[in-house]
Amino acid sequence: MEQFSKFIVSIADFLCGYPLFFLLIGGGLYLFLSSGAVSLRRLPAAVRELRTKSDAKNGQISSVQALASVVAATVGLGNIAGVAIALVVGGPGAIFWMWVSALVGMCTKYHEGVLAIMYKGRDDQGNPQGGPMHIITQGLGPKWTPLAKFFALAGIFGTLCIMNANQLTEAFITTFSTPDSIASSGLLSSVGGALGMENLTTYKMLVGCAIAAIVAIVILGGIRRIARVASVMVPFMVGVYFLMVLYIIVTRFGDVPGVFGRIFSEAFNLRAGFGALAGIAIIGARRAALVNDAGIGTASIMHGASRNNRPVREGLIAMLGPGIDSGLVCTLTAVAILLCVPEVQSIQGVKGLEVAMTAFSRGIPGGAYMLMFIVVCFGLSSMFSYSFYGSSCSSYLFGSRSKKWHTYLFILSLIVFAVVPLEAAVGMCDLFYALMAIPTMFSLLLLSGRVRRATREYFTKTPAAAQSSESIKSQSDA
Repeated sequence: MEQFSKFIVSIADFLCGYPLFFLLIGGGLYLFLSSGAVSLRRLPAAVRELRTKSDAKNGQISSVQALASVVAATVGLGNIAGVAIALVVGGPGAIFWMWVSALVGMCTKYHEGVLAIMYKGRDDQGNPQGGPMHIITQGLGPKWTPLAKFFALAGIFGTLCIMNANQLTEAFITTFSTPDSIASSGLLSSVGGALGMENLTTYKMLVGCAIAAIVAIVILGGIRRIARVASVMVPFMVGVYFLMVLYIIVTRFGDVPGVFGRIFSEAFNLRAGFGALAGIAIIGARRAALVNDAGIGTASIMHGASRNNRPVREGLIAMLGPGIDSGLVCTLTAVAILLCVPEVQSIQGVKGLEVAMTAFSRGIPGGAYMLMFIVVCFGLSSMFSYSFYGSSCSSYLFGSRSKKWHTYLFILSLIVFAVVPLEAAVGMCDLFYALMAIPTMFSLLLLSGRVRRATREYFTKTPAAAQSSESIKSQSDA
């Protein structure tokens, strides 16, 4: 297992270094500039669209439910454990580059949302489907089908919630047990002895089984149940998390300016050379890729299932996602950790949730238990949406009947990844995300001109002209 972990981590480190940085940040920056900074200029319009209802029937959920489901997936353990890892490995300066990634990520998500509706596909049962695989085959043409299948294959493995299951299990161990209690547990010894496993591994497996059981109750109900649960969980958990961090900020208000000063100063710290600066930027961008999913392609899968026939409207709603997760929630986490664990850069090894737990236990009475509650909400909400992403990829490759088998595989994988070492979990997660990003960003860049034309039509012509996705598609293709 150790050799396998090192192999996975080495491949992930290569693909998720400069290649992923230039692909996601460089490609996103190109989309940002070529679109006329749509994520800034059209932000008020995006907020207004949240209150607009669509009477289209070619979908399974509403656009707002799609956004809630996407945010439920992205506002997960990456916003806590991922930010902590970025701070440990790259220091406070990495957070600045997460903000940059959020800004360009909003523009990338806008393009994903537009194209998800413009090139909405259907499965073999006639149900509306979205995602890079349909964008590629319809937007670029059938000759690009191998690239679409490449994304779908990477998507099946990349959406298995590898890191979420792993870190949620670690959170239970850190919060509710000690090494001595695990070692002396008669129950764990009995179960572990029967299975030939150590007590700690047995504990992780049992927690993984509990997680899998809870997730199964929701995801076996399909996308509509997932969307309904996400629509309730997302506002609640983000609101509670905001209040927790607000308490830490108020009680340590005098240190807040110094925190933001460290973020900005260390983001452009050239004392260690340009190599160190580039390394910090790459670490921030790499963790942001796991946080907001911009350019990965998963968002277009969910938005492609929405009841909406106006591509630009879907793009406007979709681009709010990175602003919520990478912009708001990640900043909350970073501020809380830097206020309560100022020595974060001196921590050895790759540690994520453990650092966050330490910060909240120092900052709030009973903070570790409160954060544990938020971690459970964040972790479970991500798993709900990711199961739909993976089943959509499976449906594209093997037909809609394969969805139920993928769902069973997804549930089983939660138990498996609960016992995988953190380094391997992070490496595997990064690796498959990088493989998903390649076809997604390739198609977004090639089709960006059609998105620009659709945007101009939406904002310059009459509302009636802007409401027909068919007219947009035909004029864009022409």
